[in-house]
Amino acid sequence: MASAQELKRFRRNLADELDSAVVYDTLSAAEQDAGRREIFAELAASEREHARVWHDKLAANGIVPRPHRRSAKTRLLQTLTRVFGPSIVLPTVAAAEYADRDRYALEPGAEKLSAQEQQHAAIVQSIVASRAAHGLSKGEQIAAAESWHKGATSGNDLRAAVLGANDGLVSNFCLIMGVAGAGSANRAILLTGLAGLVAGACSMALGEWLSVTNARELARTQLAKEADELEHTPDAERHELALIYQAKGLDADESRRVAAQIMHDRDQALDTLAREELGIDPKELGGNPWTAAAVSFCLFSLGAAFPTAAFLWSHGTAAIVQSVVLSAIGLATVGMFTSLFNGRSAAFSALRQIAIGLVAAAFTAGAGRLLGVSIS
Repeated sequence: MASAQELKRFRRNLADELDSAVVYDTLSAAEQDAGRREIFAELAASEREHARVWHDKLAANGIVPRPHRRSAKTRLLQTLTRVFGPSIVLPTVAAAEYADRDRYALEPGAEKLSAQEQQHAAIVQSIVASRAAHGLSKGEQIAAAESWHKGATSGNDLRAAVLGANDGLVSNFCLIMGVAGAGSANRAILLTGLAGLVAGACSMALGEWLSVTNARELARTQLAKEADELEHTPDAERHELALIYQAKGLDADESRRVAAQIMHDRDQALDTLAREELGIDPKELGGNPWTAAAVSFCLFSLGAAFPTAAFLWSHGTAAIVQSVVLSAIGLATVGMFTSLFNGRSAAFSALRQIAIGLVAAAFTAGAGRLLGVSIS
């Protein structure tokens, strides 16, 4: 006999699955594209199969579930779909599927349901991406082909580099101004700045190393599970591939043909599933953690050096003024780089960055002065 908590969870899972089925039914009815309409219908049927699992669990415990009543959120999604079409609610549905993709991961006996929920998330996200690309205007399509719109990876790398240097600059600038505001001697300020540079750079490098390492380990685990599924349930994986290609715009017959062709080569099938379902490049696995750590260390150190440098050759008020000037130059440089991906002018971005940095430094200087007086 299941516990009261387990029974409550079974009821909640049953209601959630039936709500999802209703939403997919509505999407299927409103969808104009035949291929996507069939996918939504299949997803609705799959959600009802999941609901049957929880219905049977309740029945096994002598409980007859009440007739399903749609939740307020489900009713709203249905109304929006009928009035505005599937596009208005698909991002919400995709986000919900993504958030729930692991909801059954720890549920005893629900391993198959957990795997299918992850497939649903991948399929709906593919549909959203496909519709977004399909809906581009001619001008947007031309813009997407221009060279300055390309290289998303490079753009992300540049953004990460600028933010890494900015973290070092702002954090050390504020740290130094706080210590200077407390009335510390030049030697103490310089030591604080250098210690902040080294400590912050080490922390950033370690954090980046852990992030990339964990991402690589997770990717390897997911690839191993995918390889195991290919070995033991190839038919299910072929069907999954077909649904993914349908979501990308191929018709059902062509999707099944492409999926069957890919499945002839297990290595190719694993590579395709890793990219399409998991979003993993098997050759990269998130990058090299040591390289990421070294880059993070250097970028943070570069930023942190700006406010510290003045205290190497100057003293007292002159050193503080020079530190502020050098930090403002560094902030302006960061601001100009951010203008490459925020759509603003270089002047506006630079001035905004300087203003925010100076306000933060002034606040910490004031806090340092108050603490210095209090402690003394």
